[in-house]
Amino acid sequence: MDNREIRVRFAPSPTGPLHIGGVRTALYNYLFARRHGGKMILRIEDTDSQRFVPGAEEYIIESLKWCGIEIDEGVGAGGPHAPYRQSERRDIYLKYARRLVDAGWAYYAFDTPDELDALRREAEQAGRTFAYNYEVREKLPTSLSLPADEVERRIAAGEQWVVRFKMPVDETVAMDDLIRGHVEVNTSTLDDKVLYKSVDALPTYHLANIVDDHLMEITHVIRGEEWLPSLPLHYLLYRAFGWEQTQPAFAHLPLLLKPTGGGKLSKRDGDKMGFPVFPLFWQSPSTGETAHGYREDGYLPEAFVNMLALLGWNPGTEQELFSMQELIDAFSLDRVSKSGARFQPDKAKWFNAQYMHRKSDAELAAILQPQLREHGIEVDDRRAGEAAGIMKERATLTGDLWDLTSFFFTAPTEYEQKQTRKYWKGDNPSMLAELREVLASIDDFSKDNTERIVHAWIESRSLSMGQVMNTLRLALVGAGKGPGMYDVTAFIGREETLRRIDRILAELKPVE
Repeated sequence: MDNREIRVRFAPSPTGPLHIGGVRTALYNYLFARRHGGKMILRIEDTDSQRFVPGAEEYIIESLKWCGIEIDEGVGAGGPHAPYRQSERRDIYLKYARRLVDAGWAYYAFDTPDELDALRREAEQAGRTFAYNYEVREKLPTSLSLPADEVERRIAAGEQWVVRFKMPVDETVAMDDLIRGHVEVNTSTLDDKVLYKSVDALPTYHLANIVDDHLMEITHVIRGEEWLPSLPLHYLLYRAFGWEQTQPAFAHLPLLLKPTGGGKLSKRDGDKMGFPVFPLFWQSPSTGETAHGYREDGYLPEAFVNMLALLGWNPGTEQELFSMQELIDAFSLDRVSKSGARFQPDKAKWFNAQYMHRKSDAELAAILQPQLREHGIEVDDRRAGEAAGIMKERATLTGDLWDLTSFFFTAPTEYEQKQTRKYWKGDNPSMLAELREVLASIDDFSKDNTERIVHAWIESRSLSMGQVMNTLRLALVGAGKGPGMYDVTAFIGREETLRRIDRILAELKPVE
């Protein structure tokens, strides 16, 4: 490449929610741009009006924002190459389609579906697969077979037409991919793709993305491997336009595969196995069908991004946890795999757990507070953060925090049957009543002081530590879960500790 500023683009189509494979494509573009001090452009390729889904563009923008993928130029950000929606650039493309026709690289085709069906049947009867290529393009009504005045007459009369690329015959297209390496394809194996359609006055992907990438000065095209078969055509389009000197470098990313490894990851896999395949919750405006999102399912954006980055890219070290800046500093296309990356739902949860465990109390308070308010609990951030901090090592998803900390804020109203059968019997209720008096006598109810006094009492009475602590846990928590009991007593304080003991003594009948 020359010394131009690195410019990459993420160019999704607004045909539905953004799949996590698309998010990974955007992420790799972003990491590459930031690594090289370049620009990240968001272009919306909405030329397929029949597949356009209301709300999809907004979903794409919100998803990227949630992930921390910053857009330097494009939809929602503006820039010197506006507009960045292809539907708003429709007047640009016809000029370039005509330029290709005038230069002999493309032609007008007026054939009808019936004419194409006849050729398909003819090919099938001869045991061949039909291809619209050099063998048929002059047998059909095209500007290659019709007189020039007839072509002009048909266009003027309003007949529908398309512009097709005139694929050269028996040439070798030599291509280089930054991930796949050197590839060569013979043009006789390729068909004449449609570049522009008069019926809706819109280009196809092939023409629009080449023209836009050129005009927007894109230096690197990093996209999914599903576009690899189109690479020969795109190389030839750059040659046809005379843009070879500024042609971008190409990198085709591997697929995200099902957890079983067989085939591309789909929404159906997520529905079947209970994990999201989209970054945010989505509801179809036409059918009402919904899809889970990582955000709403309790994943942190930094964990989601970290997990995605390592699906197809290897840093070359044992490091697994990366901040966004660390990903930027380490990222390179030469460490992106050629083969598909198998998605592992359990690994996604593992990443999220690691980030939950590393959160400060203040960060955890911001996550827990909405859950507390939802349950009618009002406490300050310090208290919320302290409770979450005690329990964070057991948290996997953000939604776990309420279940893990609820007993800090609400006394149990019922008691787990298994724990009750095990510990609320024999001498345990009377032992707990005696422990209540010990606790009532403690002025300094700090964790360490309470532990020292209670342990001394347990030893003096020759009691079992497990018996005492589990009976106390039943009274304070209502279940066999939670942190060390002195964390609980210190947090809820002496008066609430005594209230909870009094309640179980008054309300729960000992097991016979």
